[in-house]
Amino acid sequence: MGENGLRAEDIDTTRPHPARIYDYLLGGKDHYEVDRQAGDELAAAAPEVRIGMRANRAFLRRAVRHVVGHGVRQILDIGTGLPTSPNVHEVAQEVAPDTRVAYVDNDPIVKAHADALLGHSGTTGTVLADLRDPRSVVDHPDVRRVIDFGEPVALLLVAVLHFLTDAEKPGQVVATLCDSLPAGSFLVLSHATGDFADRSKAQAVYNRASASLNLRSHTEVERLFDGFELVEPGLVQVPFWHPDTPPPARSGEIGFYGGVARKTG
Repeated sequence: MGENGLRAEDIDTTRPHPARIYDYLLGGKDHYEVDRQAGDELAAAAPEVRIGMRANRAFLRRAVRHVVGHGVRQILDIGTGLPTSPNVHEVAQEVAPDTRVAYVDNDPIVKAHADALLGHSGTTGTVLADLRDPRSVVDHPDVRRVIDFGEPVALLLVAVLHFLTDAEKPGQVVATLCDSLPAGSFLVLSHATGDFADRSKAQAVYNRASASLNLRSHTEVERLFDGFELVEPGLVQVPFWHPDTPPPARSGEIGFYGGVARKTG
């Protein structure tokens, strides 16, 4: 048993992991050879993939600033992935230093890195839990230590739901999570799509990883916001959601939809 309660057998370095592939393609350093190989295959199959992942990360930062700017002071980030600065709490606390953030991921490596980065801050917490069991996430004592579900919460599901198959009922997962949120809460969501290009080769890369890539259409992704009111400009490709810089090259090919919505009742 190592630090953070992490055992060697908890870490599978023989198969690529989506969080580590993402880290590699963003230029990070927390990955293994299998992740680099998968990332290179992915980039060969979809040459704009690095642009798309950076655009998705930029969408996350803009969305966090938006919800905190609208008064939310607590964020539940599920499927957080490996820490990439600026992290959600850094972005949020630039706007409002008292913002609390609970990070949730099902990868023990992610939790170990997040614990090392965050230390024992009273305004942040990291939780090892699985999105596929949403009730266990919202009921987790470490989530409840940071998040008060009696007050508005920003729920972040950024680039994670496409790792759930249809059989795992992503719509039901989102609904269960959102049932715990009071009026005035926000849902921030991005999702991979094949609406703009053939992504079958990219899917094949993830099919050899620890989670498959399940692309969904605009209509299917929009349904995930049921019960919430999308803020303008609605569900769009991530570079076009409240851009604060000129859209990157090949933005029209970027296979991520993103949106922010508010719970009104």
